[in-house]
Parts: sequence; structure tokens; C-alpha cells
Amino acid sequence: MNLKEFASHLGLSQTTVSRALSGYPEVRAETRERVMRAARELGYRPNTAAIGLATGRAGAIGIVLRGTGFGPHATEFLGGLGGRLQADDIDMLISTVESEEAELSIYRRLAASKRVDGFVLHSPRLGDPRLALLEELGLPFIVHGRAQAPGCAFLDIDNRGATRQATRLLLDFGHRRIALVNGHRGMVFAEHRHEGYCEALGEAGIAIDPSLTGNGDFTDEMGFRLTQSFLAGAHPPTAIIAGSMMSALGAMRAIRAAGLTAGEDVSLIAHDDVFAYLSPENLIPTLTTTRSSIRAAGTRIAELLLQRLKGRPAEELREVWPVELVIRRSTGRPRATG
Repeated sequence: MNLKEFASHLGLSQTTVSRALSGYPEVRAETRERVMRAARELGYRPNTAAIGLATGRAGAIGIVLRGTGFGPHATEFLGGLGGRLQADDIDMLISTVESEEAELSIYRRLAASKRVDGFVLHSPRLGDPRLALLEELGLPFIVHGRAQAPGCAFLDIDNRGATRQATRLLLDFGHRRIALVNGHRGMVFAEHRHEGYCEALGEAGIAIDPSLTGNGDFTDEMGFRLTQSFLAGAHPPTAIIAGSMMSALGAMRAIRAAGLTAGEDVSLIAHDDVFAYLSPENLIPTLTTTRSSIRAAGTRIAELLLQRLKGRPAEELREVWPVELVIRRSTGRPRATG
């Protein structure tokens, strides 16, 4: 049964049926329910091309990944995003680029070709030019991270609060030399984490030591190199906060290479995006973490974007998730005071 036959069976226009199946808010609730019920009873699956002709929808959303975009964090996020979109028969169009100029060009090209109905923008930066461009293009979009612009839908975790909470825990244990392995400067999430770290130290009356902060990609290698440099300093840290599980693995490796023991000589806290294949409970020692699932964030981003596509105002689609602190054996009192 095609769209024309299905609409004829219901005594409705093809446009009304297509809009009802796509969740348009202007379709009356009773009509939408009638169409959905008939589709279930008859086993009708809408043809994407036909719906596109009737509604002007492409049936796809776009996401552009830059540089090392296909790391474990992106894979988890896309798993949650794609799984939820597929439940509504919406595809993802993923592009990869190496530069900001190329990324902006792709947004313009996809908008002009009408191949996508909206965008997911990830890893926002301070003064991010992508926000103004997407507003100009007039396609709905949602930001994975805190949007630094009015009129944007976004979902973020409380990065400032997470790092402040982790730093306070270490301060409560008696640590005064606390290092931070962070993301790239200029990234909104990394700036928020740095602010939370500085706030907690400031509240404790401890001056910020620039030699105890480092930035880069969240990889094992970055975690290893930064931790190695921290420990080689004249006044090494007694505790380290790692921005991800991947960088925490590198930090643990560097601690072992220095002849030290994580959780005894050096306390360690990581942010856990909840990877199915990397559990902090299975490490030795078990790892204290701030925790928030990036896959769940991908699922929720899809739900919010679907609402945006149906006409809900961007200002109503803003969420900041709290982050859970889970204390395990990798944190304790520093040896010097223990």
C-alpha cells in the first residue's frame, strides 16, 4: 500500500496523512491518532520520498565532525543519537572535515541542497561562528554543549559543577597540589571545567598553579604525557583530575611508570562518559569518577531536535544535566598527611 492508497483508505489528503505521520503540530490530535492507529493495523510503513514530497522534509539530520571526530566519545554519542532518530525513520548524514572553513562550507551546502531538516552541532567553542551561521541558514539545530548565544536549543552536563565537586573531594581528603587534565582551551566545556576547578581551589585559599593544568585531546597518550610532565615537576601533584576515562588510562600508566601507585601515592578522579567496554569498577584500583552517559545524551539530543523540527521554540529546549560523583578506591588522603 502506497501513500496515495493509504490516504484514500482513510478519506484524507496525502498531505494530511504525511503530516500526521511526521508529527506536525497543526494536525488535530484525533486525526493524528486515527492515522497512526490505521498505520499500525494495516502495517503501513511510509515511503520516505513520498513523505518528503508531501511535507517538504528530507527525513535526515546533519552532523559534521572535525579532526579526530570518530573517537570513542563520538561513537557513543552517535549510537544514542542514531538509535532514537531511527525510531522515527530519520537518517543521519555525517560529514567529516579538517578545518573550520570546511565545516562552515558544509553547513551552507547541506542547507542549500535541502538534504537535511536540521543539524546537531557538537563541541561548541567560545565565540563559535557556527551558531550565527546556522541561525542565518534558518534550519533548526540543537547544540550538544552549552550554547553561548541566545535563541539556541542545547543539552549540556554541569561541567563546572562536576569539576568543582571533584576538586572539593580531593581538598577534603587533604590534597593541596591538584592537577587538571582538561580538553582544549576555548572549548566551552573545557572552560567550564577549568572554572569549576579554579572556584574550588579559590574557596580553599589555594593559588592556581598553571604548571598543574594541561589541555589536549582526550586520549590515552595525552593523559600519559601530561601526567608524566606533572610528576616530573619540582613540586608534583598528589592528586589528578582527568577529563575522560581515556585520559585517565594514560594518567594511570604514567603513575605506574614513575614507580608510584594510583590511589596511594597519587589520587585520581576521571569523568566517565559510561562506555560499555571501559568500566571504572574493573580498573585497579577502582576509579573515582564524575559520571554522565554520553549515549544517553545522544538519545536526548535526538528527542529535543525532533521537538524542534515540530515547531517547539528553541528557548524551551535547554537542559543542563547534573553529574554524579562516585567515590571508589583511587582517591584517599595524601601520604604526606596520612
